[in-house]
Amino acid sequence: MTFLHIGFDDTDSPSGGCTTYLCARMVESLSLLNVDFTDYPMLIRLNPNAPFRTRGNAALCLRIKFDDDLENRVKQIVLNEIKNGADLAFKNTNPGIAFYEGETLPDLIKKFSKKVIQDIVVVNEALRLAKNVGAEICTFKNERGVIGALAAIGALLENDHTYELITYRKPENYGKPRKLDIDSVINMNSITSPRTFCNLDDGRMLITPHGPDPILYGVRGDSAEIVFAAKNMIKSLEPIERWVIFRTNQGTDMHLRFLSSISRVRPYLSVILNGEVSNKPKTVSGGHVIIPIKDHTGKIDCAAYEPTGGFREVIKNLIPGDLIRVYGGVRPASSLHPITINLEKIEILKIAPLVLKSNPKCPKCGKRMKSAGKNKGFKCKKCGLKLKEIEKSSLEIPRNITKKMYLPPPRAHRHLTRPIERINKVTKKPETVFTPWHHP
Repeated sequence: MTFLHIGFDDTDSPSGGCTTYLCARMVESLSLLNVDFTDYPMLIRLNPNAPFRTRGNAALCLRIKFDDDLENRVKQIVLNEIKNGADLAFKNTNPGIAFYEGETLPDLIKKFSKKVIQDIVVVNEALRLAKNVGAEICTFKNERGVIGALAAIGALLENDHTYELITYRKPENYGKPRKLDIDSVINMNSITSPRTFCNLDDGRMLITPHGPDPILYGVRGDSAEIVFAAKNMIKSLEPIERWVIFRTNQGTDMHLRFLSSISRVRPYLSVILNGEVSNKPKTVSGGHVIIPIKDHTGKIDCAAYEPTGGFREVIKNLIPGDLIRVYGGVRPASSLHPITINLEKIEILKIAPLVLKSNPKCPKCGKRMKSAGKNKGFKCKKCGLKLKEIEKSSLEIPRNITKKMYLPPPRAHRHLTRPIERINKVTKKPETVFTPWHHP
């Protein structure tokens, strides 16, 4: 019996295509060979800040076992799907495939996967890894796809994961408006939330993409059973060609790493960082809000962009002295702006008092006094009383923020952002595989 991990990445382009769809086709073809799937098809989102990320920034992995004499046929199916389905005509599409044989994975592949999800990796590093662990690879053009292929293999998702059931359209409907019964989606959400998440945002459907790719809709949730149940509640007004349930790192914050200080921030990382608000927030052109934070090692700007909607109001209400924990991707410096953390969410750890100071009232007539000059106290213009030993009065203003986590609306979430429904929630790896696909 042969155990095989199959990873692949970078097959789509802005004009269409979809790596998950190629995976769905592979699943069907491999099923006809009677291979056994030892895990759900894996959908692994990689570092969302990587400058050469793909459109959806997702790599795929299949884990199967089969009789030894099927190995060549299995690999040929994978190669054929990539060759025939990848948009090789697009200059920035560079597919990569990796095969690793063995029931268990070397630690080197697991560590590599974590790095690809959180940091920047170059092609030569992936090629060296493949050679060191004995992985068989097949690359196209500049070979960049092998990075994601190996990363998908190494992502076992043993500590936390979610699921996504993705349905696919008939080819004749590609590029046309997607047709779902919105009321059925609202009903599904009311029944399954918070076990499913990011379905709607203020009445707007989030389960449908907007491009010309083959996906009709995708439902995300904490178990295979709940996303399957959700699919059965959604009424599609166009035919579904096939569907697949993926196990995934979406909604897990797997891309984020905690840094001990601002001095450790580097471009393209996704970070968790504590800092004190050092200046008032400012709103810049386009409606984006910038807030600077500091610690004992330095300062850095954090940005809440216009699409984050009401989240910007939370940022606007911060004041110097507030202690916050920021979560987000690091944008490199340019000629127009310094290095900046693009905020995905914040947690308010300590709220500074907001104190309003005003001139004292005259103890004789009650009129508000005026300054008599530097270090000369105050003078009442009504009755003429002068007092040197008197101070401004202080009034603490209630703050309209509390110590908690704040997130943008779901429409502004990244794939990997842990939504409010999953705060403090962890899903462990399943022991059995629920039937994860269907082709009508």
